[in-house]
Amino acid sequence: MSKNLATIKNVYQAFTTGDIPTVLSVLADDIEWTEALGGPYGGVFVGPQAILENVFMKLGGDWECFTAEPHQFIEDGDTIVVLGSYNGTHKTTGKSFEAPVAHVWQMADGMAVKFHQYTDTAVQLAATQDG
Repeated sequence: MSKNLATIKNVYQAFTTGDIPTVLSVLADDIEWTEALGGPYGGVFVGPQAILENVFMKLGGDWECFTAEPHQFIEDGDTIVVLGSYNGTHKTTGKSFEAPVAHVWQMADGMAVKFHQYTDTAVQLAATQDG
Protein backbone atom coordinates (compact mmCIF):
# COMPACT_ATOMS: atom_id res chain seq x y z
CA MET A 1 0.00 0.00 0.00
CA SER A 2 1.35 3.41 -0.92
CA LYS A 3 1.94 6.13 1.67
CA ASN A 4 -0.80 8.29 0.08
CA LEU A 5 -3.36 5.49 0.23
CA ALA A 6 -2.45 4.70 3.84
CA THR A 7 -2.85 8.40 4.71
CA ILE A 8 -6.32 8.62 3.17
CA LYS A 9 -7.47 5.36 4.77
CA ASN A 10 -6.32 6.81 8.10
CA VAL A 11 -8.38 9.96 7.42
CA TYR A 12 -11.59 7.91 7.15
CA GLN A 13 -10.75 5.92 10.27
CA ALA A 14 -10.08 9.15 12.19
CA PHE A 15 -13.33 10.71 10.94
CA THR A 16 -15.24 7.60 12.07
CA THR A 17 -13.90 7.96 15.61
CA GLY A 18 -14.39 11.74 15.71
CA ASP A 19 -10.65 12.44 15.63
CA ILE A 20 -10.91 15.65 13.61
CA PRO A 21 -7.39 16.88 14.57
CA THR A 22 -5.93 13.84 12.78
CA VAL A 23 -8.10 14.54 9.72
CA LEU A 24 -6.99 18.17 9.66
CA SER A 25 -3.33 17.21 10.09
CA VAL A 26 -3.12 15.71 6.59
CA LEU A 27 -4.65 18.74 4.87
CA ALA A 28 -2.20 21.13 3.22
CA ASP A 29 -2.35 24.72 4.44
CA ASP A 30 -3.82 25.78 1.08
CA ILE A 31 -5.99 22.72 0.38
CA GLU A 32 -8.92 23.42 -1.94
CA TRP A 33 -11.94 21.52 -0.56
CA THR A 34 -15.04 21.34 -2.77
CA GLU A 35 -18.38 20.28 -1.30
CA ALA A 36 -21.03 19.41 -3.91
CA LEU A 37 -23.04 22.43 -4.99
CA GLY A 38 -26.69 22.09 -4.09
CA GLY A 39 -25.84 20.34 -0.85
CA PRO A 40 -26.22 21.83 2.61
CA TYR A 41 -22.54 22.85 2.74
CA GLY A 42 -21.90 23.34 -0.99
CA GLY A 43 -18.97 25.47 -2.02
CA VAL A 44 -15.20 25.69 -2.13
CA PHE A 45 -13.22 26.17 1.07
CA VAL A 46 -9.50 26.87 1.24
CA GLY A 47 -7.40 25.78 4.20
CA PRO A 48 -8.04 23.47 7.16
CA GLN A 49 -9.63 26.20 9.32
CA ALA A 50 -12.23 27.02 6.64
CA ILE A 51 -13.03 23.31 6.27
CA LEU A 52 -13.33 22.87 10.03
CA GLU A 53 -15.72 25.81 10.37
CA ASN A 54 -17.79 25.37 7.19
CA VAL A 55 -17.99 21.59 6.95
CA PHE A 56 -16.96 19.56 10.01
CA MET A 57 -18.45 21.81 12.70
CA LYS A 58 -21.70 22.10 10.75
CA LEU A 59 -21.88 18.34 10.26
CA GLY A 60 -21.41 17.84 13.99
CA GLY A 61 -23.99 20.47 14.84
CA ASP A 62 -26.65 19.42 12.34
CA TRP A 63 -26.45 15.61 12.28
CA GLU A 64 -26.71 12.77 14.74
CA CYS A 65 -24.26 9.97 13.97
CA PHE A 66 -23.21 11.30 10.54
CA THR A 67 -20.93 8.78 8.83
CA ALA A 68 -18.85 8.74 5.68
CA GLU A 69 -18.27 5.04 5.09
CA PRO A 70 -15.69 4.11 2.46
CA HIS A 71 -16.37 0.95 0.42
CA GLN A 72 -13.63 1.11 -2.20
CA PHE A 73 -10.34 2.95 -2.70
CA ILE A 74 -8.95 3.50 -6.19
CA GLU A 75 -5.45 4.89 -6.57
CA ASP A 76 -3.83 6.39 -9.66
CA GLY A 77 -0.55 8.11 -8.89
CA ASP A 78 -1.23 11.07 -6.60
CA THR A 79 -5.01 10.77 -7.04
CA ILE A 80 -7.16 8.63 -4.77
CA VAL A 81 -10.87 8.08 -5.40
CA VAL A 82 -12.99 6.80 -2.53
CA LEU A 83 -16.42 5.33 -3.24
CA GLY A 84 -18.76 4.93 -0.33
CA SER A 85 -21.89 6.18 1.37
CA TYR A 86 -23.10 8.88 3.72
CA ASN A 87 -25.58 8.17 6.51
CA GLY A 88 -27.04 10.38 9.16
CA THR A 89 -30.07 11.61 11.03
CA HIS A 90 -30.80 15.33 11.03
CA LYS A 91 -31.03 16.65 14.60
CA THR A 92 -33.86 19.11 13.89
CA THR A 93 -36.12 17.06 11.62
CA GLY A 94 -35.28 13.57 12.92
CA LYS A 95 -35.13 12.37 9.30
CA SER A 96 -32.43 9.95 8.20
CA PHE A 97 -30.75 9.59 4.86
CA GLU A 98 -28.30 7.39 3.00
CA ALA A 99 -26.61 8.52 -0.20
CA PRO A 100 -23.79 7.25 -2.38
CA VAL A 101 -20.64 9.35 -2.39
CA ALA A 102 -17.42 9.66 -4.35
CA HIS A 103 -14.48 11.62 -3.00
CA VAL A 104 -11.52 12.55 -5.17
CA TRP A 105 -8.33 13.37 -3.28
CA GLN A 106 -5.24 14.93 -4.85
CA MET A 107 -2.05 14.39 -2.88
CA ALA A 108 1.34 16.14 -2.98
CA ASP A 109 4.29 15.40 -0.69
CA GLY A 110 2.13 13.25 1.57
CA MET A 111 -0.49 15.97 2.11
CA ALA A 112 -3.99 16.38 0.65
CA VAL A 113 -3.98 19.44 -1.62
CA LYS A 114 -7.43 19.02 -3.22
CA PHE A 115 -10.65 17.28 -2.29
CA HIS A 116 -13.80 17.07 -4.40
CA GLN A 117 -17.07 15.57 -3.19
CA TYR A 118 -19.71 14.03 -5.48
CA THR A 119 -22.99 12.92 -3.91
CA ASP A 120 -26.77 12.98 -4.31
CA THR A 121 -27.37 16.31 -2.62
CA ALA A 122 -31.16 16.08 -3.03
CA VAL A 123 -31.29 13.01 -0.80
CA GLN A 124 -29.29 14.74 1.92
CA LEU A 125 -31.24 17.99 1.66
CA ALA A 126 -34.58 16.15 1.92
CA ALA A 127 -33.57 14.98 5.39
CA THR A 128 -33.03 18.59 6.49
CA GLN A 129 -36.51 19.77 5.56
CA ASP A 130 -39.70 19.48 7.56
CA GLY A 131 -42.79 18.11 5.92
